[in-house]
Amino acid sequence: MAGSRSFFLGILFLLFWASIGEAEYIIYKDPNQPVDVRVGDLMKRMTLAEKIGQMTQIERKVASGQVVKDNFIGSVLSGGGSVPAPQASAEVWINMINDFQRGAMSTRLGIPMLYAIDAVHGNNNVYNATIFPHNIGLGATREPELVKRIGAATALEVRATGIPYAFAPCIAVCRDPRWGRCYESYSEDYKIVQEMTEIIPGLQGDLPTNKSKGPYVAGIDKVAACAKHFVGDGGTHEGIDENNTIINRQGLFSIHMPAYYNSISKGVSTIMISYSSWNGKKMHANRDLVTGFLKNKLQFEGMVISDWQGIDRITDPPGANYTYSVQAGVNAGIDMVMVPLDYPGFISNLTFLVNGNVVSMSRIDDAVTRILRLKFSMGLFENPFANLSFANQLGKKEHRDLAREAVRKSLVLLKNGKSGNEKLLPLPKKAQKILVAGSNADNLGNQCGGWTIEWQGASGDITAGTTILASIKSTVDPATEVVYSENPNTDFVTNNNFSYAIVVVGETPYTEMFGDSFNLTIAEPGPSTINTVCQAVKCAVVIISGRPVVIQPYVPVIDALVAAWLPGSEGQGVADVLFGDYGFSGKLPRTWFKSVDQLPMNIGDRHYDPLFPFGFGLVTEPARS
Repeated sequence: MAGSRSFFLGILFLLFWASIGEAEYIIYKDPNQPVDVRVGDLMKRMTLAEKIGQMTQIERKVASGQVVKDNFIGSVLSGGGSVPAPQASAEVWINMINDFQRGAMSTRLGIPMLYAIDAVHGNNNVYNATIFPHNIGLGATREPELVKRIGAATALEVRATGIPYAFAPCIAVCRDPRWGRCYESYSEDYKIVQEMTEIIPGLQGDLPTNKSKGPYVAGIDKVAACAKHFVGDGGTHEGIDENNTIINRQGLFSIHMPAYYNSISKGVSTIMISYSSWNGKKMHANRDLVTGFLKNKLQFEGMVISDWQGIDRITDPPGANYTYSVQAGVNAGIDMVMVPLDYPGFISNLTFLVNGNVVSMSRIDDAVTRILRLKFSMGLFENPFANLSFANQLGKKEHRDLAREAVRKSLVLLKNGKSGNEKLLPLPKKAQKILVAGSNADNLGNQCGGWTIEWQGASGDITAGTTILASIKSTVDPATEVVYSENPNTDFVTNNNFSYAIVVVGETPYTEMFGDSFNLTIAEPGPSTINTVCQAVKCAVVIISGRPVVIQPYVPVIDALVAAWLPGSEGQGVADVLFGDYGFSGKLPRTWFKSVDQLPMNIGDRHYDPLFPFGFGLVTEPARS
């Protein structure tokens, strides 16, 4: 009798553990289940607090593992210049991000947080990363395949620091160079911007033939991309940042919208909303365009994200009625809000609005569905933690070589010789003595521009790279004496018997509204340096700038003129072409105006009278050895 009782208890014990085993099978944790099935299963398990947490993106400065855990935070970001430590290594970045992730994974449902960063010309916040030319220079190359390779290299360098999400590319069509973000735009011509969306499969991987739309991230060596800023950011009145784009519907859709069609067809995972307005309506509150057109008409299935405090700026002044801003932004169709600091205020306001039926649960569920779809699609549930396996990709030689190639192809030769028979370029490597002058000749930060290490960028030796002066010295014959004087006087230039001079001048770094300019002049002593040097000796002038600048008054004294844009960390690419190892091939991605009084002026305008037209660029052959 005792034996049969033991047998019976044993059967019950086995059945109990079998039932426990079945109960432990959780559909959303099964990578073999379809993404939409996993999303649906997880959504059914989530509370309102967990859903609103997923919609919340916070800055790393206010984040911790405990904050992420307690608030179910869906995403953390590094804003411009926000780093765990000065010159932080890949390991330091990874340790910080994994600490946040441990907080997320310790929550009831274990939903991983998504870390994001502005990687707009390489992993540009990170010390020692390869800094590629800004988009305006890439537009001058006219090479989508090159841009795709840059996207792939950028993805590896972003993953090197443990980050799976990049706020790139900017697909603005800049229609006025007075805008402080014009260098983030590939061109004034929407067709070129459309072509350059090829960076998206570079960042994310090519969309499989059996998949018609995103979100899509091919693997742990790729990152989620973000097409921005939807829509019309490059068309604001007088180029004023975050201002009003005054244009009819046909104009908006024919100029500023086309690149979004290409981005969506290539599987872009996320789209960021623009600070700007369209005919007085803030884009962050524009339900017709965000939900009606982007989500419903274009059937975009990825995640829509706000810009930094983007919903705050729905009101004037920003934050004047934050509850209304949350209501308007979320109801417009924004899925994830880049809060990024006052997350308690956002969470409490959105909770209040949902409980009061001002924001519907169906709107919350749409947002969270899209967020989870992205996280499942990119494999974040299977690989939530970063490791050092990609750390050796940061600043890798192959990536620097690629950036150098991009620099070479981005250079636009605007003038070569004061007459057709007096070409100055390519310059001879062998000369008795040459002069290098100008404030941007030996300044790595200036040639990288904004969004480099700091939000606004900075002058000087801010990261690893090669200045134009250093590249000149390494290119010329060892017997050639290179003399550098940032701003030489006339006596110095005339009394030194220079064979020729290279003058490198232009802009200093800026970002966003701090770069808005109504005069677009080169700051002194740039113009004085041009006049002093070029009136005394044959000179090649290299302009380092994020856009066309006032140059017409100086063109007559200049022998050769090169637009080098913002070339980034690999200044050797400039010397490669100046000295004829490679030929000039770049074409203007923007119209170069004579006077700011002509602006805005774009190709196809009735009163089109440029100094150098859109598409202009002299071509040279490599010099014979």
